[in-house]
Amino acid sequence: MSDAPASTGADRQSIWNRPERGSRGPAPAHSRDAIVAAAVALADAEGLAAVSMRAVAGALGTGAGSLYRYLSSRDDLLDLMTDRAVGELRPYPQADGGWLDTMVLLGRRQLALFGAHPWLLDVIHRPSGVGPESLAWFDNCIRVLEPVRCPVAAKFEAIAMMTGVMGLFARRDAAAGAFDLAGVDLAAYPHLVAAFGRPSGPAPRADLVERTLRGLLTGLLIEEQDQGE
Repeated sequence: MSDAPASTGADRQSIWNRPERGSRGPAPAHSRDAIVAAAVALADAEGLAAVSMRAVAGALGTGAGSLYRYLSSRDDLLDLMTDRAVGELRPYPQADGGWLDTMVLLGRRQLALFGAHPWLLDVIHRPSGVGPESLAWFDNCIRVLEPVRCPVAAKFEAIAMMTGVMGLFARRDAAAGAFDLAGVDLAAYPHLVAAFGRPSGPAPRADLVERTLRGLLTGLLIEEQDQGE
């Protein structure tokens, strides 16, 4: 049995608003949670392209048709996988060191999550994938940012930008070593030649991830705070 076509448009009811399984058919042999766990394990091992209803059913030792008693399409499965992965960001740290230190820690946790589940980078921005764990994540970030006196829209923008930048860092880490200028004639690029010929200087006191997060968050939030006063 082939995968059902992805449902699109406003007629697709969110997976979060549907019961865990249909009311018809035989008693369930698997839980929705077990199906999602199998899909996540498959994506971690072989990539997102390997995740199909047929492949997940095979991992569970059943037929693809049986999964449609729990899910309507692969889109539902991707949404559930996304939310399950985001749930791994728990437990959330307390804001004992101040809002900025805590947000930097949260950003680092996102980066580690993307490293553990590289496929997440390709699905986390799907609007339909915003489930209970994703909402809890945003709720926690807003809690951490309560001391910052700026519009809530600026806070949501900062949270979204932090997620996007951590995704860029994750992609950079995944592609480490891919950029190589060995054997390239740089004669036509004098500024590059000059830059490579200069001393690198002392290493920054903070690593690039932390410097980027601190600069991003203070630039987006503190400036908005100052303008509002």
